[in-house]
Amino acid sequence: MKRVSGSEIIKIFSDVAGDITIVVDGESFLLHKFPLVSRSGKIRKMVADAKDSNSSKLELHNIPGGPQTFELAVKFCYGMNFEITTANVASLRCAAEYLEMTEDYQDENLIVRTEVYLNEVVVQSLEKSVEVLSICEMLPPVAEEVGIVNRCVEAVAVNACKEQLVSGLSRLDCNGESDELKSGCLEWWIEDLSALGIDYYQRVVCAMGRAGIRPDSITASLMHYAQASLKGIGKFQIWNPARMKSNRTMAENDQRTILETLVSLLPNEKSSSIPQNFLFGMLRMGIMVDASIACKLELERRIAFRLEMVSLDDLLIPSIQTGDSLFDVDTVHRILINFLQRIEDEDNDDCGYESEGLGSPGHGSLLKVGRLIDAYLAEIAPDPYLSLQKFIAMLEILPDYSRVIDDGLYRAIDIYLKAHPMLTEHECKKLCKFIDCQKLSQEASNHAAQNDRLPVQMAVRVLYFEQLRLQNALSGSSGDGFLSQRMSSGVPSAAMSPRDNYASLRRENRELKLEISRMRVRLSELEKEQMFMKQGMIDKSGNGKTFLTSISKGIGRIGIFNGPTGGKRQKSSRKSRGDGKTGRSRRYSVS
Repeated sequence: MKRVSGSEIIKIFSDVAGDITIVVDGESFLLHKFPLVSRSGKIRKMVADAKDSNSSKLELHNIPGGPQTFELAVKFCYGMNFEITTANVASLRCAAEYLEMTEDYQDENLIVRTEVYLNEVVVQSLEKSVEVLSICEMLPPVAEEVGIVNRCVEAVAVNACKEQLVSGLSRLDCNGESDELKSGCLEWWIEDLSALGIDYYQRVVCAMGRAGIRPDSITASLMHYAQASLKGIGKFQIWNPARMKSNRTMAENDQRTILETLVSLLPNEKSSSIPQNFLFGMLRMGIMVDASIACKLELERRIAFRLEMVSLDDLLIPSIQTGDSLFDVDTVHRILINFLQRIEDEDNDDCGYESEGLGSPGHGSLLKVGRLIDAYLAEIAPDPYLSLQKFIAMLEILPDYSRVIDDGLYRAIDIYLKAHPMLTEHECKKLCKFIDCQKLSQEASNHAAQNDRLPVQMAVRVLYFEQLRLQNALSGSSGDGFLSQRMSSGVPSAAMSPRDNYASLRRENRELKLEISRMRVRLSELEKEQMFMKQGMIDKSGNGKTFLTSISKGIGRIGIFNGPTGGKRQKSSRKSRGDGKTGRSRRYSVS
């Protein structure tokens, strides 16, 4: 049988009236049966069934791509020329599947033609694969069934690997160049992936991980996707938690899904450095949209992994609970628990003594976190809604060796006492027991000795240890006696098991190095005091002042026994320093 060409079909039917009407989503097409039934199995079956009812009108429901795609398929049946592009190939492939335009009815039918374009053009390009994927999101499940989605997902991953090799060479070329030039060497596809919906984006990122894409590149893509997608929630919702659960909008539910998915896609923290401010931003958003508990706990665990790199502003997370404190203290408390667990695990993994105690990297991180938490406590202490129980929980969570000096801790407690004047004497004592008077600097001790907000017992302890310090200074001793006591008590018992013996040695090692750190701080203070006393002796030598007079003046400067005059002068100096601050600043104790 002689095959009829497309041009001949057009010529034959150009002057022939249509003999069949096909309705697609309410839009009618007056067509001819022959070119349609010669290529479409579905229309052939429908025409055969319609002969029994003598009907010349057919209806096609839910055809992929709608009337526009059906019109292109009709042009193909008539042999008319049109271009297959990345914008229409997915819908044409799905429509061809719907219309059953297979090789059983005509050679090089529409299914084959679209498959050739997909394999030879689309999957060879990362950009075209992403474009086709974004179109598939608007198509029915048939796009998944014919394999378009899987092929495009794998094509994106493979082409991204190729781009990674090219960008690696580009980075080598960028060495020594400006930052602007280096930024141009970054993966350009990161922005393209942000056009995908979260489901397809998740599949692409997983495929990239399997293909060997660098974790840092995946992290950069996740951050860009989050910044582009997690929008639309007003700041007012932070202070209106009542609507967080009762009147949640569809957009907020979508954002919760996006956030939870992005968190599940984050690379391992050991293989990729994720910025802490990004993790805190995700955590804040997770709290706002009421993300799953597992999602928020994962973010808290990741933050704790590098807590020493966190800034104070990151920790100041607003609370959304009604009647609660202004800041989310519970979240910070959980982060600290994760951090301490990490430090403990690292210590347990170490086998030798050289990496133990205060000289280990873990303890360096602990000291940084100790200073950070002291500053955090000073920030939240003025909150009138902060309960004593939560404040104490934050005070007692860090071990003693996380602080070389307790000045920051003392300042935070003093601020809390000033902001909560209704505390009982028992509660004040309960707070002050966390302050180690031996670890207060001379300036803090002077302030504490004159602080009428502290219990009397606290002031007595401060005066006692200041007297010991003064005696040591006058006698020329470089220590305070505590180091020798701890050394003498640090001999492990022979009845202890080897494991307990090792743990005891580790504890003693930490304590000894902590004492050394304290002694260095106090030695620095004594050197400053000695220089001051020598200067006083030189200044007063011409007026007949003796060495004892200089010493008495040094004692007066300590301020332990100062009268009201000394206290007033100290108040005025602190007030003058405080008046120079503007805006929100770090809070320091004011007597």
